[in-house]
Amino acid sequence: MHSLDLTIPDGQFVSVVGPSGSGKSTLLGLIAGLDAPTAGEIRIDGANIITMDEDALATLRGTKIGIVFQSFHLIASLTAYENVLVPMEIAGLKDAPERARALLADVDLTARAHHYPSQLSGGEQQRVSIARAFSNNPSILLADEPTGNLDSKNGHHVFDLMLKLNRQRGTTLLLITHDHELAALADRRIALRDGRVVSDSSSSSDSTSETDDKAHDSDADTTDEDAVMATEPRR
Repeated sequence: MHSLDLTIPDGQFVSVVGPSGSGKSTLLGLIAGLDAPTAGEIRIDGANIITMDEDALATLRGTKIGIVFQSFHLIASLTAYENVLVPMEIAGLKDAPERARALLADVDLTARAHHYPSQLSGGEQQRVSIARAFSNNPSILLADEPTGNLDSKNGHHVFDLMLKLNRQRGTTLLLITHDHELAALADRRIALRDGRVVSDSSSSSDSTSETDDKAHDSDADTTDEDAVMATEPRR
């Protein structure tokens, strides 16, 4: 990633598009605290996560951030219900069983709650991962190509569920995708190329901010790698 300055307001649905190698997954990893920039700062609810140690970052992810991966990352030896339940039990939530059942109901999987991942379709496994991502009631949901391994029908179902939960819960949603049709439905669309933001547009207006390619060329040799990002807190 090269120098960038992004602020994502609370509750906004942002899609990030770009060719392979453009920096999409790196951006998500930086926001999640899974990767660290060489300079700059990343602020979530006003706190600079670059200064946090691993324990503090784990606490942040456990309380404020939900992550949905392309490859599901479910625990094979646990049922769908248990995959959603375990993170809440680790966090010590008293109503964990009831909440796990409610989350599975939200993704239309009540009837499949006691099936293991190997007994579920790809679309069903991704829906379990979405329910798990919402188990900590995150203020931010990061989704890295969540429909990439699914057929069109299941992909749109998964997308619709994430959008519903975004709207119902006011969760900030950052969606990494190659699907421009889905990306166009976001409140805001950010396009990356070669680690730089080349466009940043809002669906609420016709205005689009684009970075001039000549400016990229003139700045191609810069060593400035500052990353300044912020997500505004809930109100």
